[in-house]
Amino acid sequence: MFSPLALFGILIVSCLMSVAILGSLHRTAVPGVDRWCASYALFAVTSSFVLLAGERPRQIAIVVTSLVALVAVLLLVQGTRQFFGMRPARHKESAAFGGVFAALVYFTCVSPNIDARVVLLSIVFAYGRIAVGILALRHTPRDGARYAFRFVTAAAWLGALIHIARAVAVVFGLVPPSTFLQASPWNVLLVGLGIVSLPCMSIGMVMLVHDQIVKRMDKLATIDELTGALMRRAFMAKANRLLSDVLATGKPLSIAILDIDNFKSINDRFGHAIGDRALTHIASVVFGQLRSDDLFGRLGGEEFAIVFVDARKNSAAELTDALRLAVEQSPVEGVRCTLSAGVDQIAPDDTLERAMARADAALYTAKAMGRNRIVTAPEVEVRDVA
Repeated sequence: MFSPLALFGILIVSCLMSVAILGSLHRTAVPGVDRWCASYALFAVTSSFVLLAGERPRQIAIVVTSLVALVAVLLLVQGTRQFFGMRPARHKESAAFGGVFAALVYFTCVSPNIDARVVLLSIVFAYGRIAVGILALRHTPRDGARYAFRFVTAAAWLGALIHIARAVAVVFGLVPPSTFLQASPWNVLLVGLGIVSLPCMSIGMVMLVHDQIVKRMDKLATIDELTGALMRRAFMAKANRLLSDVLATGKPLSIAILDIDNFKSINDRFGHAIGDRALTHIASVVFGQLRSDDLFGRLGGEEFAIVFVDARKNSAAELTDALRLAVEQSPVEGVRCTLSAGVDQIAPDDTLERAMARADAALYTAKAMGRNRIVTAPEVEVRDVA
């Protein structure tokens, strides 16, 4: 049977490996990774203190080890909150940890009681793992990659179960009081399971970070960074899928091609920085007007496209005209921008490319007629400026 001494050595090595792996993810700037890395580093320090202190540690060694362990658990929970976009620190939680530390000092220096210390630390360790598991479970996506979230939850709750069992056994006198390094079957089981659960949590955290990086890359490949609209390739792919799904139900589908009027002159007169802000502003105005099912994409430069779901050509033209008015009535940094657009409906036996070509031809008609207006195709229906 392994001795607790050997198991603690393995635990230290596994924590240091977790630090190395999580530390390599620092440059990804994923929230929470730095706190996770610091937490595992402190777990390694705590385990080292336990080994160095031996079976009969001094009071100061117990106090310092307890403090480092509490901070490690706190950072683990805070890092998980931060990863999921939550405020990491909680005043009540920090105060509770401070109270636990004060109690540990009391049961170490004033009224020494190893059972009380074991129960308090076990409760803190269990709390940290339960909190991490709940956070991972609560943020598990309904669709997409779930494995990493469930893996972290399972590893965290396994560790919590170990510490709860230790606290219950000590409270009811099922095991004699002992230090971590005493060679009892109970200690070997506890430390051995700790070796399994703690690194498993770090592996799950790495998987969570990997999933987030993949989502970032997917977003960079599909979302225009300046405007937040779909990039051309992503827009075409999603629009074609939408075309297949919606037309099969018999719902009408329409498309509008929009262009910012005289955008080049805005860049030439006010500079590209103002031009970029104009693009961002106009996109935000459009997003604010769109319905939840509609698709909005940037085809390139100052040209955009919208697919209107469950909207016939006339309805799509009215929706596009509302967008035109909203843009006209909200200048950006004193610069007044206007839109021209061409609109057409996609027939059941049509293709997206052909409908876009007709809408694009209608857009050029709108430009030729003076800009700041909506034209439908194939029959030309003009909506003049009010």
